[in-house]
Amino acid sequence: MTANPYFNHETAVVSNNSTIGENTKIWHFSTIREGVKIGKNVTIGQNVYIDTGVKIGDNCKIQNNVSIYRGVIIEDSVFIGPSVTFTNDLYPSVEGWSDERLVNTLVQNGASIGANSTIVCGITIEKNSLIGAGSVVTKNVAEETLVYGNPAKFKKKL
Repeated sequence: MTANPYFNHETAVVSNNSTIGENTKIWHFSTIREGVKIGKNVTIGQNVYIDTGVKIGDNCKIQNNVSIYRGVIIEDSVFIGPSVTFTNDLYPSVEGWSDERLVNTLVQNGASIGANSTIVCGITIEKNSLIGAGSVVTKNVAEETLVYGNPAKFKKKL
Protein backbone atom coordinates (compact mmCIF):
# COMPACT_ATOMS: atom_id res chain seq x y z
CA MET A 1 0.00 0.00 0.00
CA THR A 2 1.41 3.39 -0.92
CA ALA A 3 -0.63 5.81 1.16
CA ASN A 4 0.00 7.92 4.20
CA PRO A 5 -1.59 5.81 6.98
CA TYR A 6 -2.75 9.00 8.70
CA PHE A 7 -5.53 9.31 6.11
CA ASN A 8 -6.83 5.74 6.54
CA HIS A 9 -9.26 5.37 9.40
CA GLU A 10 -8.29 2.57 11.79
CA THR A 11 -11.48 0.64 10.92
CA ALA A 12 -10.78 0.68 7.17
CA VAL A 13 -9.50 -2.56 5.67
CA VAL A 14 -7.01 -1.82 2.88
CA SER A 15 -5.23 -4.67 1.10
CA ASN A 16 -1.46 -4.47 1.04
CA ASN A 17 -1.75 -5.42 -2.64
CA SER A 18 -3.58 -2.21 -3.53
CA THR A 19 -2.13 1.11 -4.65
CA ILE A 20 -3.43 4.25 -2.98
CA GLY A 21 -2.38 7.67 -4.27
CA GLU A 22 -1.03 10.60 -2.29
CA ASN A 23 -3.50 12.61 -0.19
CA THR A 24 -6.24 10.01 -0.59
CA LYS A 25 -8.52 9.63 2.43
CA ILE A 26 -10.28 6.38 3.32
CA TRP A 27 -12.86 6.68 6.10
CA HIS A 28 -14.62 4.39 8.60
CA PHE A 29 -15.45 0.76 7.82
CA SER A 30 -14.44 0.89 4.14
CA THR A 31 -12.88 -2.10 2.38
CA ILE A 32 -10.32 -1.83 -0.42
CA ARG A 33 -9.56 -5.23 -1.98
CA GLU A 34 -6.49 -6.65 -3.74
CA GLY A 35 -5.25 -5.08 -6.96
CA VAL A 36 -7.24 -1.86 -6.52
CA LYS A 37 -5.60 1.28 -7.91
CA ILE A 38 -6.79 4.59 -6.49
CA GLY A 39 -5.31 7.88 -7.65
CA LYS A 40 -4.29 10.94 -5.67
CA ASN A 41 -6.57 13.37 -3.84
CA VAL A 42 -9.48 10.91 -3.66
CA THR A 43 -11.96 10.84 -0.78
CA ILE A 44 -13.57 7.49 0.02
CA GLY A 45 -16.47 7.86 2.47
CA GLN A 46 -17.66 5.53 5.21
CA ASN A 47 -18.67 1.93 4.51
CA VAL A 48 -17.48 1.90 0.89
CA TYR A 49 -16.65 -1.45 -0.74
CA ILE A 50 -14.16 -1.43 -3.62
CA ASP A 51 -13.72 -4.86 -5.18
CA THR A 52 -10.65 -6.57 -6.62
CA GLY A 53 -8.96 -4.83 -9.54
CA VAL A 54 -11.12 -1.68 -9.60
CA LYS A 55 -9.37 1.42 -10.94
CA ILE A 56 -10.20 4.93 -9.69
CA GLY A 57 -8.52 8.05 -11.08
CA ASP A 58 -7.38 11.27 -9.40
CA ASN A 59 -9.54 13.87 -7.61
CA CYS A 60 -12.62 11.67 -7.18
CA LYS A 61 -15.14 11.81 -4.36
CA ILE A 62 -16.95 8.63 -3.39
CA GLN A 63 -19.62 9.17 -0.76
CA ASN A 64 -20.79 6.78 2.00
CA ASN A 65 -22.21 3.29 1.41
CA VAL A 66 -21.06 2.94 -2.22
CA SER A 67 -20.37 -0.51 -3.75
CA ILE A 68 -17.94 -0.64 -6.67
CA TYR A 69 -17.51 -4.16 -7.99
CA ARG A 70 -14.80 -5.76 -10.08
CA GLY A 71 -14.74 -4.58 -13.70
CA VAL A 72 -15.45 -0.91 -12.97
CA ILE A 73 -13.07 1.82 -14.12
CA ILE A 74 -13.60 5.34 -12.81
CA GLU A 75 -11.58 8.08 -14.45
CA ASP A 76 -10.54 11.46 -12.96
CA SER A 77 -12.71 14.03 -11.13
CA VAL A 78 -15.77 11.78 -10.79
CA PHE A 79 -18.36 12.32 -8.06
CA ILE A 80 -20.28 9.27 -6.80
CA GLY A 81 -23.13 10.08 -4.43
CA PRO A 82 -24.17 8.14 -1.33
CA SER A 83 -25.39 4.55 -1.70
CA VAL A 84 -24.61 4.20 -5.41
CA THR A 85 -24.21 0.58 -6.53
CA PHE A 86 -22.31 -0.69 -9.56
CA THR A 87 -23.03 -4.19 -10.87
CA ASN A 88 -20.76 -6.51 -12.85
CA ASP A 89 -22.95 -9.48 -13.85
CA LEU A 90 -25.98 -9.13 -16.16
CA TYR A 91 -27.54 -12.42 -15.01
CA PRO A 92 -26.58 -12.92 -11.36
CA SER A 93 -27.43 -16.14 -9.59
CA VAL A 94 -26.38 -18.03 -6.51
CA GLU A 95 -24.70 -20.65 -8.71
CA GLY A 96 -20.93 -20.33 -9.18
CA TRP A 97 -19.52 -17.04 -10.38
CA SER A 98 -16.59 -16.93 -12.78
CA ASP A 99 -14.60 -14.29 -14.65
CA GLU A 100 -16.55 -15.19 -17.80
CA ARG A 101 -19.60 -13.49 -16.29
CA LEU A 102 -17.75 -10.21 -15.64
CA VAL A 103 -19.10 -7.25 -17.64
CA ASN A 104 -17.06 -4.03 -17.46
CA THR A 105 -18.30 -0.48 -16.83
CA LEU A 106 -16.52 2.81 -17.53
CA VAL A 107 -17.18 6.17 -15.87
CA GLN A 108 -15.34 8.92 -17.74
CA ASN A 109 -13.76 12.16 -16.49
CA GLY A 110 -15.97 14.64 -14.69
CA ALA A 111 -19.13 12.53 -14.50
CA SER A 112 -21.43 12.84 -11.46
CA ILE A 113 -23.72 10.08 -10.21
CA GLY A 114 -26.53 11.03 -7.82
CA ALA A 115 -27.38 9.27 -4.56
CA ASN A 116 -29.02 5.83 -4.57
CA SER A 117 -28.43 5.21 -8.27
CA THR A 118 -27.78 1.74 -9.65
CA ILE A 119 -25.39 1.37 -12.57
CA VAL A 120 -26.08 -1.80 -14.57
CA CYS A 121 -22.84 -3.21 -15.96
CA GLY A 122 -21.67 -3.00 -19.54
CA ILE A 123 -22.18 0.71 -20.08
CA THR A 124 -20.11 3.86 -20.43
CA ILE A 125 -21.00 7.04 -18.60
CA GLU A 126 -19.29 9.64 -20.75
CA LYS A 127 -17.42 12.82 -19.78
CA ASN A 128 -19.11 15.49 -17.70
CA SER A 129 -22.49 13.73 -17.67
CA LEU A 130 -24.90 13.87 -14.74
CA ILE A 131 -27.01 11.01 -13.39
CA GLY A 132 -29.96 12.16 -11.27
CA ALA A 133 -30.50 10.68 -7.81
CA GLY A 134 -32.31 7.36 -7.61
CA SER A 135 -31.73 6.45 -11.25
CA VAL A 136 -31.28 2.98 -12.71
CA VAL A 137 -28.80 3.38 -15.55
CA THR A 138 -29.13 0.59 -18.13
CA LYS A 139 -27.65 2.24 -21.25
CA ASN A 140 -24.67 4.39 -22.19
CA VAL A 141 -24.90 8.02 -21.14
CA ALA A 142 -23.67 10.55 -23.72
CA GLU A 143 -21.12 13.23 -22.92
CA GLU A 144 -22.44 16.34 -21.14
CA THR A 145 -26.01 15.12 -20.73
CA LEU A 146 -28.42 14.85 -17.82
CA VAL A 147 -30.29 11.55 -17.38
CA TYR A 148 -32.54 10.35 -14.60
CA GLY A 149 -35.36 7.95 -13.79
CA ASN A 150 -36.00 4.22 -13.80
CA PRO A 151 -34.79 3.42 -16.33
CA ALA A 152 -32.67 6.56 -16.68
CA LYS A 153 -33.58 8.58 -19.77
CA PHE A 154 -32.11 11.61 -21.52
CA LYS A 155 -33.48 14.87 -20.12
CA LYS A 156 -31.23 17.56 -21.57
CA LYS A 157 -27.82 18.51 -22.88
CA LEU A 158 -25.65 20.23 -20.24
